[in-house]
Amino acid sequence: MNSSFSNSETQFIRINDVQIAYRHFGEGFPILFYNRFRGTLDTWDPLFLDSLAYEHTIVLFDYPGIGDSEGELSSDILEVASVGTQLIKALRYDKFHVVGWSYGGLVAQTALFLNQDRILKTILMGTNPPGNNEVPFDKTFFERALKPVNDLDDETVAFFEPSSEKSRAAAKASFDRIAKRLDRKKIPSTQDKFQKYFDGSAMMKKDENHFRDQYKTLTNPVLVISADHDISFAVENWFPLLRNAPSMHHIIINDAGHGVQHQYPELIAGYINLFLNN
Repeated sequence: MNSSFSNSETQFIRINDVQIAYRHFGEGFPILFYNRFRGTLDTWDPLFLDSLAYEHTIVLFDYPGIGDSEGELSSDILEVASVGTQLIKALRYDKFHVVGWSYGGLVAQTALFLNQDRILKTILMGTNPPGNNEVPFDKTFFERALKPVNDLDDETVAFFEPSSEKSRAAAKASFDRIAKRLDRKKIPSTQDKFQKYFDGSAMMKKDENHFRDQYKTLTNPVLVISADHDISFAVENWFPLLRNAPSMHHIIINDAGHGVQHQYPELIAGYINLFLNN
């Protein structure tokens, strides 16, 4: 198996009669990654992934209808979560960890609560818990994130802390690392695609499966990594759960935004490795 993101090849597998694109690289216990709104196989920061691949097998995939995958993205977040768990099963892994960023953090929580016997540990980055959350999205996020094509300035505002010189420099470095392999034409750019993500997110807000309440009795360890100034998924929305989620750990990164693992790829990978290996 390839040991790094840069030399990993896109492969395809049929799930629910749909051709799904995925990549599989690294060494060790498997981690399944659920991607962000508009994310593709190549929108993850390579340095972040490679820093995890030294100790773990990384499994990335494109949601149906996104990137190189066929089909259509489902409005049902349970179905989106199921694609990932079916992929990991097809790769012959019984137990695994999950990582989810942003929208992918909502999907990862869905997968966790439906597969508590298979998912050992969960890492949630730049996301919010299920149910109603008090702090809404900042309109600035939508002004940037919904543009058909995002440039460095858009991503600096949406994913980093533009008021910080250090964060702006990290944004440029991450943007350049990602650009080496990214085909921006594959990034979803139409309102009908966006609406699928919004519908899935609305399901988690409605929380008809009562996932939020299940945190009270959940024994599977969960690591939440948030930024102090995330203009989409505010860190404050986790605070009501902290004393009602005994298996949860929470790290807050100062002077950072929505994409903490892109601002501090090696640091965040280090936190995750420590969490997974203990």
